[in-house]
Amino acid sequence: MSEVKTIYLKDYKKPDFDCERVDLIFELFEKYSIVINTMKLKKLSDVSDIILDSIDLELMEIYLNDLKLNDTRYHYKNERLKILNVPKNFILKIKNKIYPHTNTELEGLYKSGSIFCTQNEPEGFRRITPYLDRPDVMSVFTTTVIANQEKYPILLSNGNKKQCHDFMDGRHGTTWQDPHPKPSYLFALVAGDLGIINDKFTTASGKCIELNIYCDAGNESKCLHAMKSLKESMLWDEQKYDCEYDLEIYNIVAVDSFNMGAMENKGLNIFNSHYVLADEECATDSDFMGIQSVIAHEYFHNWTGNRITCRDWFQLTLKEGLTVFRDQCFSGDLNSKEVQRINDVKALRERQFVEDASPTSHPIQPKSYISMNNFYTATVYEKGAEIIRMIHTLIGEQNYKKATDLYFESFDGQAVTINDFLWAMSEASGVDLTQFERWYHQNGTPKLLVGEDFKDGVYTLRLTQVVPNTLSQKSQNVYLYPLKMALFDNEGKELMRETLKISNEYEEFSWKMKTKPVVSINRDFSAPIIVESEQNNYAFLMKHDTNSFVRYESAQSFAIQTLQNIMNGYEIDEEFISSYGHILDSEIDLSFKALLLELPSESILMQKQNVVDFEVIYSAKEKLTKQLATIYKDKLFGIYNNYHLPKDNEINNLSMGRRAIKNRVLKLLSALKSKDVIDLVKNQYNISLSMTDRIIALDILENISEKDAKVALDDFYTKYKNNTLVMNKYFLILSASHRIGTLDRVIELQDDEAYDEKVPNLVRSLIGGFARNYKYFHAKDGSGYEFIADKIIEIDKINAQMASGLAGAFKIYEKMNSINKNVMSIQLQRISSTPSLSKNCYEIMNKIL
Repeated sequence: MSEVKTIYLKDYKKPDFDCERVDLIFELFEKYSIVINTMKLKKLSDVSDIILDSIDLELMEIYLNDLKLNDTRYHYKNERLKILNVPKNFILKIKNKIYPHTNTELEGLYKSGSIFCTQNEPEGFRRITPYLDRPDVMSVFTTTVIANQEKYPILLSNGNKKQCHDFMDGRHGTTWQDPHPKPSYLFALVAGDLGIINDKFTTASGKCIELNIYCDAGNESKCLHAMKSLKESMLWDEQKYDCEYDLEIYNIVAVDSFNMGAMENKGLNIFNSHYVLADEECATDSDFMGIQSVIAHEYFHNWTGNRITCRDWFQLTLKEGLTVFRDQCFSGDLNSKEVQRINDVKALRERQFVEDASPTSHPIQPKSYISMNNFYTATVYEKGAEIIRMIHTLIGEQNYKKATDLYFESFDGQAVTINDFLWAMSEASGVDLTQFERWYHQNGTPKLLVGEDFKDGVYTLRLTQVVPNTLSQKSQNVYLYPLKMALFDNEGKELMRETLKISNEYEEFSWKMKTKPVVSINRDFSAPIIVESEQNNYAFLMKHDTNSFVRYESAQSFAIQTLQNIMNGYEIDEEFISSYGHILDSEIDLSFKALLLELPSESILMQKQNVVDFEVIYSAKEKLTKQLATIYKDKLFGIYNNYHLPKDNEINNLSMGRRAIKNRVLKLLSALKSKDVIDLVKNQYNISLSMTDRIIALDILENISEKDAKVALDDFYTKYKNNTLVMNKYFLILSASHRIGTLDRVIELQDDEAYDEKVPNLVRSLIGGFARNYKYFHAKDGSGYEFIADKIIEIDKINAQMASGLAGAFKIYEKMNSINKNVMSIQLQRISSTPSLSKNCYEIMNKIL
């Protein structure tokens, strides 16, 4: 096992050295690369030696103030390079060799196909050259990249292009300079033979910014939506936050091999190609929306992450939670606020709520870590965004703008902490956030118990906070949060609305009313909590609530209650069936309607079980879905025919709404498995121009008609086998299938010529897709667990970050039924006892067990 060392927030110590300037020269060759790193350093304490982070580097030469050092002046072991007896001010020059073409971890400098590229967050730069690789050491970088001109005509790095160089041996170079001090995790380099699209953006102050998006040659037309999204992001950030872009050039590069979604490197964003490349032929509606969101997210980091960065990695949510909140608001402003909010909450509940209830639960500011890669989580990102949203609600829009202005003015160019951000929020608004800080330091999802009384014309709302214990069963303190609520009369008329501030374990709020009202609570999901109420007003709120989120929440809660009753052996609730029919008849936004008609996911239903058993979940869902499809068959066919426009592949709210509602009812109808439905699905696959329609049709056929699925899937494979992005969808459909024999087919697909285990997107689709296939991953014979355990052990040797991501599939171990728990335990123990297990996987396994 690699060295396991726990890093603690309490042990933070200021850096002993400041690095004023870094000059880097990269000589790129096919079998190796040479890095020359010249640093201007200054002592900040009375230490005698400098210790630089360094992993898997082949040292060639070290110079201290032009004096070449022999090996008596430095020590290199345990991922540290210690140089002895350095003066107060000095120039340190290090020449080292690295091997990007063998770097399968995809951290530091590596090859994605024929492209050199980097990924340095959080600790990848130490795989490039020895350095003070921590976010609170900020320096001005100048980078020269040299490579073969024919193979690598495009040479990119951070900042502005300063100079081009031509050499006699067919090589050339480009020098880039970033005038803004930055930590090493924001360093980037790209070299390749790339296609490009160009555009310009004029800032509010009149500066003309050159915009470039690079990709594999031939994919240029698929970058147009990303470019549109970039310009929309730049304009939005100016209008909402007064944040202008600060360099002459903004570059984006799309690569296939990338561990994350994208990286906000200053002036040179490197993206997983999934979040750049799209056209109407190859991308679904959700792909287009994802690109818009992630392009915005990385651009917004220019101020919330780059100009102001984190003091240490325990402050990660400072940049990520804030920036997720910003990109969610951006997507809501450009599309539908209501639909965006519901989708954000869905994602939070399906990923973060599960995490919060698992052995890997942690606060949005963790107190310790073994591998920082394991903390790029839904808690740090999505729950972090909910915490920012609550601050926005508590202090109000106007004060929030004053507070962010103060934050930018006070901390520009610095590496700061969560406390610095909270100071700005409190200072500008005058709101005391001391109690609110608990959201940063406590873990688990709190509950709110809701009771009510109506007596003598007074309606009283009784609220009780239930805060979960820590993983070590220590009690935690009650929170401060905003709770949006409203009251309705029995006719559905809204009587009042208010935002309550909840801060005590038990509180009562009273209003004078003529008759007992119906309460609507946690509107807009104003706090990331679980609400449990004595009263069941689901049907009423589904029909009458003026808040779109509460209508959705009521529909989901009613469906959960109905499904739980089925699991417990009761008949299907006729009132739910009737309420579902009311939604079908409603004249509302089509995308919103599609969300209201969606039954709760297996992940949501699992969270309601004290002991998880997916077999009963699937059985109940199949029974309810079939009943709804049978009762409303004619109505569902009518909705489908009304909105099925096979030639419409436009990307706008109306077209996407039509596809959302018609595909929702088509999936419902598929529960019937009848010939007329199968014919409808086959026809949709054959004649629709939209990739959304074709993927939905393929998925349905795969699950209800093996014979028809084979014809359609063979056709799809023939068309797209050379398109990796589309093949991700193909592998995901097959790995998520509920048909018998899915695991055997997944095992066979690993040998398919279109599959490559070194490409993270393909692994996420085939292997990760199967790990999220609750039906077969959690098969009671343990075959799913054994397969994923095999893959974790195998992939861990290639890419530890990908392996630990897969290991997260086991995090619900403690809640599983005894049969599943026993067979899962065997595989967890097998993974844990594997020699040379990475610290990434060790940390996840250790927590689960």
